[in-house]
Amino acid sequence: MGAVSSTEAEREPLLVPSLAETNSPPVNSRVYGRRWLVLTLFSLLALMQGMVWNFWGPIQNSAAHAFGFTKSDIAVLVLWGPVGFVPWLLFMWLMDKKGLRASLLLSAFFMLLGAVLRSIPLPDQHLRRWLIHGGQFLNGLAGPTIMSAGPFLSTTWFAPDQRATATAVASLFSYLGGAASFVIGPLVVPAPNNTQAAITMAASGSNSLIRDRIQLVMYAELAAIAVLFVAVLLYFPSRPPMPPSVAAASQRLSYRSSICRLLSNLRFVMIALAYAVPTGVIAGWSGVLDMVLTPAKVSQVDAGWIGFWSTVGGCVFGVAMARFADSIRGMLKLILVLMLAGASLASTWFTLTCLSRVTHLPSTAAILYTSCILVGIFINSSVPIFFELFIETVYPVPEGITCGVVTFLGNLVTGLLLFFLTFYSTDLSWLNWCLTGSCLFSLVLILFFRESYDRLYLDVFVSV
Repeated sequence: MGAVSSTEAEREPLLVPSLAETNSPPVNSRVYGRRWLVLTLFSLLALMQGMVWNFWGPIQNSAAHAFGFTKSDIAVLVLWGPVGFVPWLLFMWLMDKKGLRASLLLSAFFMLLGAVLRSIPLPDQHLRRWLIHGGQFLNGLAGPTIMSAGPFLSTTWFAPDQRATATAVASLFSYLGGAASFVIGPLVVPAPNNTQAAITMAASGSNSLIRDRIQLVMYAELAAIAVLFVAVLLYFPSRPPMPPSVAAASQRLSYRSSICRLLSNLRFVMIALAYAVPTGVIAGWSGVLDMVLTPAKVSQVDAGWIGFWSTVGGCVFGVAMARFADSIRGMLKLILVLMLAGASLASTWFTLTCLSRVTHLPSTAAILYTSCILVGIFINSSVPIFFELFIETVYPVPEGITCGVVTFLGNLVTGLLLFFLTFYSTDLSWLNWCLTGSCLFSLVLILFFRESYDRLYLDVFVSV
């Protein structure tokens, strides 16, 4: 099913390995200690990009009082992240032709400019809202590089037995930033409520206090992004002097040939949809999690903690599973099947619990916490495993182009979901059913997917 595997000519390495002993590494390959600094800078930028993207969802009640945002406004603010993927082909071309440094510097500049715009404390609230929307859009423009360059970085800098782990760290820190915003926002920004005391306090200036706290968080995020931009400007090489593996030095397809190969490969289309649908749905779902949980009588702070632990759990579990995949190679499909089966069960449990009036299932805080956190753990932890399987399936297509395509598809799903949310924001039970259906859809596709490991073949058989 699908296109054939890559040919021997396409897998021919640019650097010819020496006639060393069978188990010795290639003479012309080297792993540098500075790779950890490169990974750290990239991951911290991803952390801040995720924090800014998910800033408004966890404090939507406070934003409504401070700036007059409606539920549709919050959905649009989250929607700017997927919209930022519209020029994704430009970023993938820049990464392929100029290297990761040029693409990352441009993305960091957009993040910095966006953080400046949304932090300008204008007294005109109408103009202020436009600047906030503009800042969120510029932050979204950093998404194509931040969310898709992890596998490219890991292949360029890390040895084969560390690639999946490095991909997990680089890919999941953006999710960790979204998780941090679930905690930082509700803890720093006071949440209004419907009590008479709160109404009295609002009349005496609580909205001004909320705006000041929101401004404080935005200033702090601006400072962190500025420091990271300067650090990347001073030191972030595109690649090491010597490649870390044969696959890192091998001949790759051109930009145009890569796009054509991806679009004509039915196996890639199958696994790309298996990734894009559930990750796209959960991104939009988690971005408005406070709105989803409000009918279940869950407070803004509790919703923030649920979102935090579901994402953090997914990041920790994802790194652990990536490390396991590095140790036992050739098991990526099995790992994904187990993760998506767990996600399907957990999302079904959560959806039915939210419909307790119909299903009569117990709906307690502990059950909502557990089911929601399990959904986040299983889906978010599958991201780096998907990325590694993408690269293995379509090698020698460059990693940045491959992951750029799939992250664009994922954000397209998120954008469509949030677009419908701007029209159907009264009853959000349909959003939970979308989450459950997306997990089951992905599980079916993975079960029928035929895996292959072309890049692993090159490293194992050609490098010895």
